[in-house]
Amino acid sequence: MWGHMHAGRMPEGYPQFFARAEGGHVWDADGTRYVDLMCAWGPILLGHRDPAVERAAARQAALGDAMNGPAPVMVELAERLVERIAHADWAIFAKNGSDATTACVTIARAATGRRAILVAEGSYHGALPWCTPVREGVTAEDRAHQHRFRYNDLASLEAAADAAGGDLAGVILTAFRHDNVVDQEMPDPTFLRGVRALCDRRGAALILDDVRAGFRLHPGGSWEGFGVRPDLAAFSKALGNGHAIAAITGSDPLREAAARVFVTGSFWCAAVPMAAALATLEELGRRDVPGHLAALGERLRAGLAERARGFNVGLRQSGPPAMPLFLFEGDEDVRLGRAFCAAALKAGAYLHPRHNMFLCAAHTEADIEAVLRAAEPGFQAVARLQAEGG
Repeated sequence: MWGHMHAGRMPEGYPQFFARAEGGHVWDADGTRYVDLMCAWGPILLGHRDPAVERAAARQAALGDAMNGPAPVMVELAERLVERIAHADWAIFAKNGSDATTACVTIARAATGRRAILVAEGSYHGALPWCTPVREGVTAEDRAHQHRFRYNDLASLEAAADAAGGDLAGVILTAFRHDNVVDQEMPDPTFLRGVRALCDRRGAALILDDVRAGFRLHPGGSWEGFGVRPDLAAFSKALGNGHAIAAITGSDPLREAAARVFVTGSFWCAAVPMAAALATLEELGRRDVPGHLAALGERLRAGLAERARGFNVGLRQSGPPAMPLFLFEGDEDVRLGRAFCAAALKAGAYLHPRHNMFLCAAHTEADIEAVLRAAEPGFQAVARLQAEGG
């Protein structure tokens, strides 16, 4: 029932329950401490229980959280997002990534009066019926009006747009290709410019799903470094540094449509997560978090590559260094990856065998060295399986 957070999906020996977390570390229910490279699957950007964020949350909690309407902090947070995110002229709030991506699709349809949405093959946009990767309980009607294309393939995108014809409402793209159990793929700038041009030419909305990567790669949205700006963007995970919040940002031409759609929830205006998000953005403005994450990620990548060579193990690393992914050559069933992570866990590093990981600002060079030490028994386990022919 817990989907990706169920320990049954992880290698043998992984804990299901955790007692506490601080900085770049977690402790399981038995008291075992790990360097945490999953960071709650992305929400922890600054570090678990970041003092500035928790002080802001506590101040707001003393005044109220879920009330009959939003607190003034909502206005402050919206203004800060509009200041920080170049394409944004307005912002609305929700609770999780699925809320935010679904709202973006809804707004695109409301704005255009059309139905069709172009979605990249294998992309993950949430856990609701229109986008969940698991088809149990999902009907064909839930997936109606979707057309598929290949990430970074402009010709396939054009073909999907042609199939949608005059019914094209929008194109939704993740910040980079981060499907599971495949090499991560950064967007080709030519592809992004082509997507932007196609949307402009056909009167469709370009939607950036920045739920997973938002604020880790660039403080103003993951595509700012490419010079391409979406019409709508979905943020969640890292926005509140562990507090449940999501944001939808958009440009002025979509403001009226966003005001017309009915997207809501009884907890969507809760003030404590908004205070936490505001404090998170203030910390992002005060220090170069993306730069720190990138530097640590490069150090981790180089250290893993060196050790893999030493054990004569074929290791593939891909994607942005701040969100590391490593896979093993010839490991289609992820048996090698699972053995690697099980061994590294026993040595004190909480890793993932097939999903990208997440660095946080509280991680230090000493933490990276601890992960590299933990990786050594992992590489030994992989080399042993390969020698056995498994």
